[in-house]
Amino acid sequence: MGQPSTNPKEDMQPMRPADEAIAADAEALSAQLQAMRDRIFAPTSQKTLRRFTSGEAAKLVGVSDGYLRQLSLAGEGPQPEVGAGGRRYYSLAEIDALRHYLAEQALAKGNEAKARGYVKWRDPARGEHLQVISVTNFKGGSGKTTSSAHLAQYLAMNGHRVLAVDLDPQASLSALFGYQPELDLSGNDTLYGAIRYDEEIRPLSEIVRKTYFHNIDLVPGNLELQEFEHATPRALSSRKPGDDTALFFTRVQAALASVGDNYDVVVLDCPPQLGYLTLSALCASSSVIVTVHPQMLDVASMSQFLFMTSDLLNVVREAGGTLNFDFLRYLVTRFEPHDGPQAQIAGFLRSLFGDRVLTAPMLKSTAISDAGLTKQTLYEVGRENFSRGTYDRAIEALDAVNAEIEELIHSAWGRV
Repeated sequence: MGQPSTNPKEDMQPMRPADEAIAADAEALSAQLQAMRDRIFAPTSQKTLRRFTSGEAAKLVGVSDGYLRQLSLAGEGPQPEVGAGGRRYYSLAEIDALRHYLAEQALAKGNEAKARGYVKWRDPARGEHLQVISVTNFKGGSGKTTSSAHLAQYLAMNGHRVLAVDLDPQASLSALFGYQPELDLSGNDTLYGAIRYDEEIRPLSEIVRKTYFHNIDLVPGNLELQEFEHATPRALSSRKPGDDTALFFTRVQAALASVGDNYDVVVLDCPPQLGYLTLSALCASSSVIVTVHPQMLDVASMSQFLFMTSDLLNVVREAGGTLNFDFLRYLVTRFEPHDGPQAQIAGFLRSLFGDRVLTAPMLKSTAISDAGLTKQTLYEVGRENFSRGTYDRAIEALDAVNAEIEELIHSAWGRV
C-alpha cells in the first residue's frame, strides 16, 4: 500500500478528472510561454532577426569585405547601418538587395553567369523545377525539426526563396519561427486547411505567412493536422470511381503547386509517424532527407521505417502516384565525434549506403541547445553569445551539412 500524504491540504482536495487536470496544466504552460515570448521579444512580442556584420554579409554575397566597404563609401547599392567605431551592419533583406544590385551590374557588363552566381533563384525556363524536400523519420528525437529549420534558414541566407511547412501537430518548427499555435492560429490555418476534403478547404496562398526571416514564408502547424489522418479513410471509403480528388497522395502536391511560382525550395518538416500526411508529403517531394541518430536502437527503428515506407509507397505507386526523387540522403544527427560507438555506427551506415549518407554530420552542440532556449537557431544568434570555439565548431558543421544539400539541389537543376 502507498504511504498516506503528509500534506493535510492535499488530503482534503477532491480528485480532479484527468481531462480537467491536463487542461489546467496546458493553460498554465501556454500562459508561461506567452509571458516568456513577451519578455524575450519585447516590445512587440514578435521575433526579429539580428543584423549581420559586413564580414558575414560579404561571405553570404560572395565578395570581399573590402569590396563592400568600397560600395558603402561610394554610396552604391543598399547602404548598411553604421554603428559604433564605424562598424557596418546589414539586414538580411539588405544583403539580398546587394545580390540583386551586383547581379544588375554584372548583366550590364554582359556577364550573365556572374549575375546568376549572385541571384540564385531557380529559372523555370531552364527547367529548374520547384525543389520540395521532406525531412523525415518516424522516431522522435532524431533532429528533424532542428535540421529543417537550419536548412530553410541557410538556403534563405544564401539567396533562395523558401517555404517552410510544419506538418507536425506538435508544431515545433512553428515555435522556432515565432508562432505559439494555441494563441496565434485559429481553425484552418495549417496545411490541413488546403488539403481537407470538404467545402471548408482554402487556397494555400491564404494560409502562408510571412516570417521575420527574409526569404522564408511559413505554413504553420498545430493539432488540426491530425484531422487529415481521420478524414482520409472516410474520403477513401466513399470515393467514387474516377474521383481523383479523394486520393490523399495528390493533395499536398497540388497545394504546393498552387504557390510554387513564388519559391525555389519547399522544406517539409514531417511528423514522427508514418501516416497519410507523411505519405502525402513524400509523394509531393522531389527529394528526401532521412535524419538518423547514430544509436543502435535508432538505426533498428530506421530499418522498420524504411520497410514500412517502401511497402506503403508501393501501394501508392500502384494506385497511380508518381515517386521520382532527385535525391534521397541520410543525415547523421546529434553526432558526437569522440563517442566511439556513435563513430562505429556512422561508419557502418556509410559502408552500407555509401554516398547516400551525407558526408557532413549534424553535430550535437551546446551552442544549438542554448540557442533553442530562446526559440532560436544558431543562425539567428550572434557569435558573441558563445565561446568562440563552441560556436565556430557548431556553425561550421551546420554550414557543411546545408552546403552539401544546396549542392544537391543545384545539381538537380542542372547547374554546374
